[in-house]
Amino acid sequence: QVQLVESGGGLVQAGGSLRLSCVVSGSSSSINSMAWSRQAPGKQMELAAVINSGGSTRYAESVKGRFTISRDNAKNTVYLDITSLKPEDTAVYYCKVVMDGSAYWGQGTQVTVSS
Repeated sequence: QVQLVESGGGLVQAGGSLRLSCVVSGSSSSINSMAWSRQAPGKQMELAAVINSGGSTRYAESVKGRFTISRDNAKNTVYLDITSLKPEDTAVYYCKVVMDGSAYWGQGTQVTVSS
């Protein structure tokens, strides 16, 4: 059974930084794309960053320059480094991976940014 476990969220002050991690377990299949999405209170889910198997990345306009997605294939882990945090970054952050044509989601980690 595939499991995704996120960590690294918390309460931070505006201007601070965080690193989110997501470890994938339960499958020997190669991971295609890995992504981070977020959902702020009362808002729709937003795809923040994606990294494919070749290492190419894409970012939402709202996070470009502040978010960096990376992956460690040997550890089946995807990271999201966030700098210059803003109160509007407050959200639950979810990782998602695609393997063998199926998508899997983590349970989410809360990031709260105080002004």
